[in-house]
Amino acid sequence: MSPQEIDNYKKTLAHYLPPAAVDNVFDFLNSNSVYLHITRQRRTKLGDYRCIQRNHNYHEISVNGDLNPYFFLLVLVHEMAHLNCFLHHGNRVQPHGHEWQDEYRQLIRFYLPYFPEEVQVLLKKYIGHLPLNRAMGKEVEKLLHHYDPDYDGTEQTILNELAPGTRFHIEGQSSHHFQSIEKRRTRWICVELASGKRFLVSGTAPVVVDP
Repeated sequence: MSPQEIDNYKKTLAHYLPPAAVDNVFDFLNSNSVYLHITRQRRTKLGDYRCIQRNHNYHEISVNGDLNPYFFLLVLVHEMAHLNCFLHHGNRVQPHGHEWQDEYRQLIRFYLPYFPEEVQVLLKKYIGHLPLNRAMGKEVEKLLHHYDPDYDGTEQTILNELAPGTRFHIEGQSSHHFQSIEKRRTRWICVELASGKRFLVSGTAPVVVDP
C-alpha cells in the first residue's frame, strides 16, 4: 500500500472502531493480508471468517457495519481469533474449540485497553478460565449494547434467551416473523412463518417476542 492508501484505510477503520485501536487493527489485517468486508446488518450473523482456499487465495473477514465501535471491535477480534487458529492448526480443530478459545482470549487481553472500563472488568472475568463461559459472554454482549447510539436504558432481548418454539421478529424488522426450532452452535434454526423457509439466525440477534 502507498502512504495515501494506508491513511485512507485507517480513516475508514476509524469510522467503525474505537480510534485508539485503529493502528493495531490495521497492522494485524495488513500483516496477514486480510480483506476486511464491512457489511450491512445481517439477520444471521455479526461476523464471518473465510480462510485461504484454492479459489479464494486470501483471508477474508466480514463484520456488520451497524455495530457500535466497541461491539464492532469484539466481533472483529472473534474473527481474528479464527484466522490465528487456522494459521496455527489449519482445519484440524473445532471452530470454537479449546484452540480457538485460547486464541480469542489472547487477543481480548491485547485489545482490552480499547474498551470502556466497565466492559474491561466483565471481559477479564469472561476470559479468566477455559472453557469460556457462554453465559458471561452473553452478559458482555448485553453490556456492549449500552453503547449503541439509540440505547434508551432498556435491556434488549436476544434470541439465545428465548425458549425453542418462541415466535419473534428481529428488532427493527417487524415485517418478518419467525419461530425458533433448534440451536446449532452459535445460531438457531428458525422458520419464517409467512414463507415456511428456514434460516440460521445468530443467537445474539436482538429480538422482540410476538404476542
